[in-house]
Amino acid sequence: MSITMDTTLASLVTNKRRVSALKSLGIVTVGDALTYYPFRVTEPVPLRAIREAAPGQQMAFAAVIRDMRVVPMNARRGYRLEATVDDADFARSRRVPGSTARLTFFSYRKSYVDWVSMRLRAGTSVVVSGMPSEYMGQLQFTHPEILTVAPGSAGAGAGLEGYARGAASGNGAFAGSTDPYASVQSAYPPAVAASSGAALKYDADTVREALTRVCRPRPVYHASSRISSEHIHETILGLLWMMGARTSSTPDGQLAGAGSAGIVAPTTDTIAVQNGEENSGTTAESGAEALSQSIPDVLPESVRKAKNLMHRAEAFLAIHDPASTTRFKEAIETLRYEEAFVSQTSLLKARSHAHKSAAHSCPLVTDSLRDQFIASLPFSLTAGQQQVIHDIAADLAHDWPMQRLLQGEVGSGKTVVALAAMLQAVDAGYQAVLVAPTQVLAEQHAETIGRMVEQLKPAIPVTLLTGGMKLAARRKALAAASSGEPGIIVATHAAFSKTFQAPHLALVVIDEQHRFGVEQRESLNAKTDDGTTPHLLVMTATPIPRTAAMTWFGDLDISWLTELPGGRKPIRTVVVNEADAATMGRMFAHIRARVDAGERAYIVCPRIDADDEGNEGGSGVSAAAGSARGRAAASGSSARTAAGGRATRAAADAIGIDDPYETFDENGETVARPPLHAVAEIADRLQKLPQFQGIRFATLTGRDKDDVKTQVMADFAGGETPILVSTTVIEVGVDVKQASCIVIFDADRYGLSQLHQLRGRVGRGGTNSWAFLISRAEPGSPAEQRLEVIHHSLDGAEIAQADLEFRGAGDVLGDAQSGGKSSLKLLRVVKDADMIADARTRAEQLLAADPELADEVQLAGAVLDFTRGNETFLTSS
Repeated sequence: MSITMDTTLASLVTNKRRVSALKSLGIVTVGDALTYYPFRVTEPVPLRAIREAAPGQQMAFAAVIRDMRVVPMNARRGYRLEATVDDADFARSRRVPGSTARLTFFSYRKSYVDWVSMRLRAGTSVVVSGMPSEYMGQLQFTHPEILTVAPGSAGAGAGLEGYARGAASGNGAFAGSTDPYASVQSAYPPAVAASSGAALKYDADTVREALTRVCRPRPVYHASSRISSEHIHETILGLLWMMGARTSSTPDGQLAGAGSAGIVAPTTDTIAVQNGEENSGTTAESGAEALSQSIPDVLPESVRKAKNLMHRAEAFLAIHDPASTTRFKEAIETLRYEEAFVSQTSLLKARSHAHKSAAHSCPLVTDSLRDQFIASLPFSLTAGQQQVIHDIAADLAHDWPMQRLLQGEVGSGKTVVALAAMLQAVDAGYQAVLVAPTQVLAEQHAETIGRMVEQLKPAIPVTLLTGGMKLAARRKALAAASSGEPGIIVATHAAFSKTFQAPHLALVVIDEQHRFGVEQRESLNAKTDDGTTPHLLVMTATPIPRTAAMTWFGDLDISWLTELPGGRKPIRTVVVNEADAATMGRMFAHIRARVDAGERAYIVCPRIDADDEGNEGGSGVSAAAGSARGRAAASGSSARTAAGGRATRAAADAIGIDDPYETFDENGETVARPPLHAVAEIADRLQKLPQFQGIRFATLTGRDKDDVKTQVMADFAGGETPILVSTTVIEVGVDVKQASCIVIFDADRYGLSQLHQLRGRVGRGGTNSWAFLISRAEPGSPAEQRLEVIHHSLDGAEIAQADLEFRGAGDVLGDAQSGGKSSLKLLRVVKDADMIADARTRAEQLLAADPELADEVQLAGAVLDFTRGNETFLTSS
């Protein structure tokens, strides 16, 4: 069968448990597997004879099993297997005396011990790679990597002179010989034949092949408790073999010939379908050609040559089976540039397409509604607000659609700017829609806007449309919108439904735009009855570094609001160690004092219930392990999990934390951390504290129905329940001016920008305000360092920059190793700014000559995939 990047692993891999484990990492297709990049690559392992061993230093050698025994461990359950190996022939080739060492394996599983025993029969030729240590006066390797070598494959007695004085060097070659394996053949006698005619499977045909495999650099992948990095690597190499790769990549950019190690054909125990070519009949040239046909290049040939980059197929091979660490880094750079080029081409095409569309012109008129509104405000606009309103007014006067991003700090006055723009559209005789991510926020906007425009002449109708409305009210709102009457419509996701029609729609304002996908935004273009495209203003309070904004929002004009309106006082941020009972007590006493003064307090927890778990099988968020990377949108929409899949509704709502900083061990496996705090648990604990006797608490989560959320927020704002324990549903847009304190449990597990967003919920009424970040981070740990950033800074752009730098290779479009739809996994917004600028320039030149990419079919497909796969243009983090 023909294998492409879209072929599913379920059709290729026979081991269904492995298919399921890979799916939990977001690896469903061949393309997912090849783009599941290792997070590091090991250094080449040096060749050393046993007598040259240095405890604690990795080494590899060839030897023969002399004896083997299995010893039951009486003190504890399980077995110890010990095998003695002799490297006399290998040591002779290195001109040192031979010696012996002990290989030791421990296991409580008899099946594992039996399997190792079968492989390590006396007389078997093996290649060993591991870390030596000393035990009871003898050199020992505990759980080393073992490759068994087929007996007599090249004739017994041949020397190992190709290894003479050889040692692994930094570039993956071996010193002392241009081809250190040139004369290597099996130097050992055949292993004892298996009894009863049973056929033993050997890992390598020759010592040379086995040494090549254990000595070369090894990629290490983020793994899980269900699948190891080694098994991920084995699967990916099997897929590459099936697609035509037979030998590893070499520094000259070609697939290696007979002098290099080949990729071992996968067994039918692992892979169900192979591509029909036998190992012996496939040349390096035909393998390279087959692989490049299965994995066509995306970058234009002219760009690839100008930048001296690899072919895409060669880059995948050099990443997953690197001949050297240098080659690995070159391949990463190739695919990183590819991501930059595809993303910039996509953004440039989107911008060009927008300018070719028609839009309703909304010029300013004399004594405009906009000017009436500004004059009626009880405060003066900041200079930033005045400039942005002026820029938007100029955009709206054009007959092509405005596409502008308005980024502003929490409380910087974005709503006033948006309302000024909507009034300009209404003044021109058209409709304007403000889309909010939650019903609570939509109702809040409708109330605020209605109050602000009630004195304007002529009267401006403000219509609220949400999914949680009663049927009669919803029908009335839909009828008002479909009438085409000039006015303002405030809606939730209901604005994207097929039942919503606004025939005279001229302006769409998206609040907290990361909550809405590209396809949702574009669906609003179909709401008009004359084929025009509405002007678009997208707003976000999520701090975005300017380099990031210019990178990912290259299709939009960008405005920043950096000044806070008068009356806002700086929020005092305090980091509290949860184990410090005295400080925790003083904090609760302080909150009680603020509540007694008529103020309000938020208590934020990442989870709803203490026993919430993610999806069965690991595809959802594991709350107990603390590996939740998804978020519970206040609307209850699905969240993308750490594994890159889609969580269930329950899992999405249960976890409100954005945890891009999972801790991994050196093998790429996640390190278990304490369970996250839950709303129900904390609400119960706090109500029992003496500091809160007589105080009513309320809880709010994404699981609550919309009418419940509305009532809870009303009671909180009114003071009936002055303390609100909630998940991060309050993160966006919730505006209670009496709120002066916020306590965030598990703060060390959140993204910095998300903490900044949550902190912005307090101090909105001009009172003194406090943010308490409750942490269980170890002293001196990276988590503690991150909290110090937000402790000392109120600058959102500075915090966002630090957030990106802490995330390393992460990108603002999605989690770097999520394995999900996002096609961006390697590009780094901060560090790769120059690369992105270069890619943008070359993409502009290409599109000027070929606007529709008619001559670049693969690039056109990648651009389309990018647009579809990156619907969330910004991670709210």
